[in-house]
This record gives sequence, structure tokens and C-alpha cells, in this order.
Amino acid sequence: MNLDTLTAFFMWCTIVNGALLIYSSVFVIFAPSFIYRLQRKCFSLSKEAFNIVIYSYLGLFKILFIVFSLVPYIALLIIS
Repeated sequence: MNLDTLTAFFMWCTIVNGALLIYSSVFVIFAPSFIYRLQRKCFSLSKEAFNIVIYSYLGLFKILFIVFSLVPYIALLIIS
């Protein structure tokens, strides 16, 4: 696998994962009660516990996005 293919792969990973992160964040910011009602049907969580879980998910997803998508893409851009 050459450097250009790897760079293109991480570019698309960054775009797709970044879009998912933005979509999830916007959805949580503007429709938290809708998400809670939807998830309450499957899981029995209190509103406070749900808030902790959803914001922990967003924080973990952001860290994983930065570490496994954005940083490798920037590193490949620097070395190419």
C-alpha cells in the first residue's frame, strides 16, 4: 500500500467520522428529550444517568476520532 492510498483512506475516515461526531453532537444538543424518550423504551435509565451516559459517549467518541482518524491523517499529510 502506497502513501497516497493510505492518505486518501485516512482522509475519508476523518470526513465520515467527523460528520458522525457533528451529527451526534447536534442531535444531542437540539433534541435531548427525544433521544431520552426513544432510549427509555429499551433501557431503564433515569434522566440524570442518561445524561451522563450520552455525554460520556460523545467525549469518548471525540477522543477516539482525534486519536485514530485525525492525527494519522495529519501525520500522513506532514510526511508526504
